[in-house]
Amino acid sequence: MSVWAPTATSVDVVVTADGSEPRTFAADRNGEWFTAPDEAAALIDRGATYAFAVDDESPVPDPRAPWLPAGVHAPGRTFTVDPDLWTDADYVGRSVSGAVLYEMHVGTFTEPGTFDAAAERLDHLVELGVDFVEVMPVNAVNGDHNWGYDGVGWYAVHEPYGGPAGFARFVDACHGRGLGVVLDVVYNHLGPSGNYLPRFGPYLTEASTGWGQSLNLDEAGSDEVRRYIIDNALRWFDEFHVDGLRLDAVHALVDRTAVHLLEELATATDALSARIGRPLSLIAESDLNDPRMITPRDRGGLGMTAQWDDDVHHAIHTAVSGERQGYYADFGSLETLSTVLRRGFFHAMTYSSFRGRRHGRPIDTAATPATALVVYTCDHDQIGNRAVGDRPSAYLDHGQLAIKASLVLLSAFTPMLFMGEEWAASTPFQFFTSHPEPELGRATAEGRKAEFAAHGWDAAEIPDPQDPETFRRSKLDWSEVETSGHRDVLDFYRRLIALRTEIADFAAGTFASVDTDFDPDARWFALHRGGHTVLCNLGAEPVTVDIALEPLLEWHPVSTDGPRTTLTGHSVVVGRRLP
Repeated sequence: MSVWAPTATSVDVVVTADGSEPRTFAADRNGEWFTAPDEAAALIDRGATYAFAVDDESPVPDPRAPWLPAGVHAPGRTFTVDPDLWTDADYVGRSVSGAVLYEMHVGTFTEPGTFDAAAERLDHLVELGVDFVEVMPVNAVNGDHNWGYDGVGWYAVHEPYGGPAGFARFVDACHGRGLGVVLDVVYNHLGPSGNYLPRFGPYLTEASTGWGQSLNLDEAGSDEVRRYIIDNALRWFDEFHVDGLRLDAVHALVDRTAVHLLEELATATDALSARIGRPLSLIAESDLNDPRMITPRDRGGLGMTAQWDDDVHHAIHTAVSGERQGYYADFGSLETLSTVLRRGFFHAMTYSSFRGRRHGRPIDTAATPATALVVYTCDHDQIGNRAVGDRPSAYLDHGQLAIKASLVLLSAFTPMLFMGEEWAASTPFQFFTSHPEPELGRATAEGRKAEFAAHGWDAAEIPDPQDPETFRRSKLDWSEVETSGHRDVLDFYRRLIALRTEIADFAAGTFASVDTDFDPDARWFALHRGGHTVLCNLGAEPVTVDIALEPLLEWHPVSTDGPRTTLTGHSVVVGRRLP
């Protein structure tokens, strides 16, 4: 049991066993590391809680504590997954490329909000046809409920969800149903409560990401900070059998070294993948529109398996909804929609009015698979960071939802759903926190109201993140699945996903497999994949298009008459093109 504390004069290990009084042991120094003496280590190995006191300050949790059963301010415990828990020896895994992902927040996916409760709903995902569950961050945070991006115990699992044992059971249950697991991890900042890393060493810099201080990736002492991050990532793969990591906001990683942290992580991940004999994936969330993110390392890139693509979301959402506020301002035309479906990025050395400068770089569509881009009709940000956390189902009709789903799920990209969208869930997904510190709770609530008041929203309409009702409102209502209307949407999603395997043209693939047609005045749009077409009417008025289709799936009302197809109202038809 060791801890890195390069500037410390002394480190004590405070151990509490079986409810007895805490005992303090002086750690042995070995260069920049301090190691618990044998007696303390033996007690810790037998289940005693422990914490470190640096230079006689109050004891705080180990930065690598694998289990924080009493919270992020309390002593931690060791944890090793019971080998007998695993039943996934026959699970071979797969890359996320071309798969169907399903993003969920464990705390709001079910009423109990635990891993075990989420596991009871996995059959729904299997029947839906998804391949991977992408879990929002589960590292330890202060408070009972949180989106997860305020994590401070990076090596621990949030105890109210079920702790590390609960997470291991969940991963095993997913693998038992043929589902892979992608875990959302945050390496660009730490939360505002329970971050004790600066007591131990130079983990942070003076720079800010906007969410907190930046991690020290390139200044003095950064080698161990980088090791801390990479060891954490590999632990989820190795000890918890996770199949992929979604790396939050990598554009906020400040790294000026010759080998970027992401490249170093990709190298280590590939080495572990070869050792354990199953595919491991890295998905970056990046707003840089930089193709180097998804370019292989041997071609000078960072080697990410895939990255989220907000441009595709923005182009589809604005074309269907008509919204143009904020960063949507440059999107909305059908030409823009055509561009992103054929080229991946809209901003590719083009002027971004939201940023006030040129942005992005074109993707080499001949050398880059379209599956390297993860696309979606919505995600936790695009819902939860709206003022009231309203889903598209709150302001779009089911025909519009069907259009969005069809363009995402039958694109050449790697599609992702956000929990509940498959049945047009009526529950919102709002921004919620449960900071125990009153002053931090007030600051969070006031900051949220001020942010949206600046955009013209009445502060009284903005949900208080600290109000427990904000969290409870965000829980899915599973009774909707079997109700009229919701069930129709669910059936449509299931058929869309099935078409990806039934029709070769609709499998995820290359940019070359995509073509488009559209009429900006009549408001129809066609996505062509080989000999098949997704034909959409984005307008409210009926439209007749000179494309003959043999329908495979449609959202009514749609009719075909010889060489033409007529769509009435917001509707979509998927079919084989006829001569």
